[in-house]
Amino acid sequence: MNDHSRRDFLLNSAHGFGALALSDLLRRDARASEASVTNPLAVKPQHFAAQAKHVIFLFMQGGPSQVETFDPKPAMKKFDGQLLPAELRDFDLAQINTADAKIMAPLFEFQKHGESGIEIASLFPELAKHADKLAVIRSVYHDLFIHGSALTMMHTGTQVLAHPSVGSWVTYGLGSETDSLPAYVAMTDAYFRNGAATFSSGFLPAAYQGTYLRTQGTAIQNLNRPEALQSDEQRRLLDQINQWNARHRDARPGDSRLDARIANYELAFRMQSAAPDLIDLSQETQAIRELYGIDKEPTATFGKMCLLSRRMVERGVRYIHLVDVDWDGHGNCKGNHEGQAKKVDKPIAALLEDLHQRGLLDETLIVWGGEFGRTPIMQGSDGRDHHPYGFSMWMAGGGIQGGKTIGATDDFGFQAVEDKVHVNDIHGTMLSLLGLDHEALTYLFEGREQRLTNVGGYSDFSARLTKA
Repeated sequence: MNDHSRRDFLLNSAHGFGALALSDLLRRDARASEASVTNPLAVKPQHFAAQAKHVIFLFMQGGPSQVETFDPKPAMKKFDGQLLPAELRDFDLAQINTADAKIMAPLFEFQKHGESGIEIASLFPELAKHADKLAVIRSVYHDLFIHGSALTMMHTGTQVLAHPSVGSWVTYGLGSETDSLPAYVAMTDAYFRNGAATFSSGFLPAAYQGTYLRTQGTAIQNLNRPEALQSDEQRRLLDQINQWNARHRDARPGDSRLDARIANYELAFRMQSAAPDLIDLSQETQAIRELYGIDKEPTATFGKMCLLSRRMVERGVRYIHLVDVDWDGHGNCKGNHEGQAKKVDKPIAALLEDLHQRGLLDETLIVWGGEFGRTPIMQGSDGRDHHPYGFSMWMAGGGIQGGKTIGATDDFGFQAVEDKVHVNDIHGTMLSLLGLDHEALTYLFEGREQRLTNVGGYSDFSARLTKA
């Protein structure tokens, strides 16, 4: 080849080198894009600016009474033991007999607390110290009287079974901030009445289901590496399994369980070091242990759950669901609620204080509530029945403006009558505070773009909850 030919070759090839470099970059971008597609927990953009990064849902399973907690009804005292006033006996309240019902006045005294003067029952002396952090919603409602369907509504936005839980929708919408712990964790101090459906991903890809963290014994089952297997050996074994799983998945497009299986193997491998560190409460000071009450009853279990929640927030866990059972005061409602409140009052107050002191409360939305309230009329001689037509919840942190009450029930606590807030409104507001548009967060299932808020909207009460 003469010099002229070599120069021509090099000149012409120069453009080819650039093309080769561009081609390589495009291949790398494609691989990165493919990795994000096959990793269902990759971080996703918000629809708009968020006010919260994390959610801790404090769920009081069984149904705490609104007139014994956050909805004072002094007018009921003069009617205690009497029949309902005539104008209330005609209420069309499914499954509640108002014709010969007798009123049972609130069983605990209410007092005003904080600069805001929010009225809170004497059941919660520790939580009451944080009244100015709370936005109490006194007008929550739905129309489901039975535990099972009401629990399904509170956790999934519908009474239809096999729909995704709130935490699954949040994880689907935002992905995970951490690659060494689950994005969505559920804990309970006794049992989940609806079982694993409480934290199920429903028809969403399986990767978005919650991980159950046990409060006694082994926190996460089947996580520890077998003693005979070294870490590098486990890594090689996992790589080979992932190759086989990927080959299996590629031949079966559309089966989300396979992506979830691969992601779970990887997450479990990383959790072998991260999970023991998370649950090692010996790292906490004695002052913190005493604050949460984890070393004595009756606060030990729920206190541990709340302390673990703070540690999860620090480590990037997105959604944390805590369940306390059982607020089902059909008989001896006073004794039932006293016992339940003693378990959770101190730990919840500690969680609010601890997150605040660490600068984490502003980015962590705390939600408190049950599947319904209780009837203002008595069941038997000293109990209250289920009541979904007007009950109380509260929110704090995560953009919430505390020290306020929203909505109202009538003078006897029967029905939400002012600024009514449906469960779909609660869920829509939670999504909004996380930067997610409840109408845009959808998933195609059974021929329809499904969403957490079903066909409902969410009321403008959300604007009243948030900081200016």
